[in-house]
Amino acid sequence: MKPTTNRMLTRIKSVYMFIKENGTVTTNDLVDEFGITPRTIQRDLNVLAYNDLVSSPSRGKWTTTHKKVKIS
Repeated sequence: MKPTTNRMLTRIKSVYMFIKENGTVTTNDLVDEFGITPRTIQRDLNVLAYNDLVSSPSRGKWTTTHKKVKIS
């Protein structure tokens, strides 16, 4: 796996864990926490949403779904 792919997957996992630990968070909360651009956070959230791991109950707010996840 390319180092950039590994870095991206690690970041997406960290974003998921942050949402899981904090409940419902805003996109801006994630931008502030991870120090990356809103566009990058949105791409990461799109990956998580596509895999049914997070959902957006209202615009700009994110929460985890009830899908079971094995985290290693």
